[in-house]
Amino acid sequence: MVGLITAIILIPLLGALAIFTWPQRNCRPIALIFNTIAAACALGLWRKFDATATGLQFVERHVWIPAINAEYLVGVDGLSLLLVLLTSLIIPFAFLAQPSPSGRAFYAIMLVMQSALYGTFTAQNFVLWFLFYEMSLIPAFLLIKIWGGENRDRAATKFFLYTFLGSVAMLLSFLGIYLANGTFDFAALASLGKNGLLTGKMAWFAFAGIFIGLAVKVPLFPLHTWLPDAYQTAPTGVSMVLTGVLSKMGVYGFVRLLLPLFPYQIKIIGPWLLALAICSIVFAPLAAWAQKDLKRMVAYLSINHLGYCMLALFAVAASPAVSAEIDTHAALSGVFMQIFNHGITAAALFYFVGLLEQRRGLRGIDDFGGLMQRTPLLCGWMSVAMFSSLGLPGLNGFIGEFLIFKGSFAIAAVFTAVAIIGLLVTAIVFMRAMQSLFSGPLAESCSAFPDLLPGEKLVIVPVALLMFAIGLAPQFLFNIFNTTIGQMARLFS
Repeated sequence: MVGLITAIILIPLLGALAIFTWPQRNCRPIALIFNTIAAACALGLWRKFDATATGLQFVERHVWIPAINAEYLVGVDGLSLLLVLLTSLIIPFAFLAQPSPSGRAFYAIMLVMQSALYGTFTAQNFVLWFLFYEMSLIPAFLLIKIWGGENRDRAATKFFLYTFLGSVAMLLSFLGIYLANGTFDFAALASLGKNGLLTGKMAWFAFAGIFIGLAVKVPLFPLHTWLPDAYQTAPTGVSMVLTGVLSKMGVYGFVRLLLPLFPYQIKIIGPWLLALAICSIVFAPLAAWAQKDLKRMVAYLSINHLGYCMLALFAVAASPAVSAEIDTHAALSGVFMQIFNHGITAAALFYFVGLLEQRRGLRGIDDFGGLMQRTPLLCGWMSVAMFSSLGLPGLNGFIGEFLIFKGSFAIAAVFTAVAIIGLLVTAIVFMRAMQSLFSGPLAESCSAFPDLLPGEKLVIVPVALLMFAIGLAPQFLFNIFNTTIGQMARLFS
């Protein structure tokens, strides 16, 4: 009998097959139907999830490739469930954000990517996880290559080369780990990782391969240069999925793979890893400040916000054993909240940039002006997303950033203090954008702009209200992963 997790993985694939039998060219309705079914199953998973239990739940284990001990092994803990829910939210949001119905191939590829994302966040065996991981990257490449804008060939090729080379490095590392330990099971490897999976230089080579593969996906400085091109060129809906969900695969991999398997190596080079996180936090908003293209600006700010996650993870993993469990718990809780909240907020920002581009045909920061006079609703709701990304109290972005800085400052005070510069520059970038877009005299080219249309309100208002709900009463999300955080905090303290 098919389990609930397997059903969630298969439903989007069935939707992709159904799209090719859909008689009409507009396949968005059928795609949304299967999105709704998958989301309903994800909510059922959440409803049945025991937030007080430790370990994996809804585990499905079947023999798959016994010659190499590769099993079909899926299950969820608090972090996995959080990312399954995020995927179920962002994908239909991205479908509705597409400016006009696309062909059947577009929606079929998006559904295949959704299935791969579900698999990536639930697989508990490396061979299965790597299969889903690669399965998500290929659709992303095709979506950029086929439906992207100007310079899409260059952006897609750059994206493919970075991710492919990172995947090869990660695969070689895990092959070495398997030859030394005889298992691909994440839980077994994490248990062995306490005493070292490999010895000598082999351990460092394996660590480097997995680190590079995951750092490319986050992305972490200096392996981030593919991201602005890909996000800028991709269609609006695809950019929303890239920043909202795909970038979380890298952070998830650090939590699930690198930190448990290589605690010794991370402690040794911890200051260098923290320095890389600081570079992502500080340099990315400085680069965003220099951008004229709104989409490229938001792309750089995405690097900045994921840098906060890496700051907390590296601070916790590299901290001395005497660090307080409460500080570790706060930092890790901030990471989990930031993963979810950044996905919502960044996707919303890309959606608003897409709306501006539809109305003007351009998306340069200097192509607009005085929009508050013409489109007050669009400017108001876009301001909510901007303030959320900025971390304004009362909105969802504040919770994660506050906990990250609270926990990280107690563990790595100097690095965290430097990271404050990133917050300040981010504020400058958003204030500059709001001034250029919303204030001043109404630009002649914007005099005929329509305000938010009814269909656009139906898309953005629920998402914006969710930002307020999380910002004012975040406990319903904390309840999902508090037990998982407690387990991790005890390991690092």
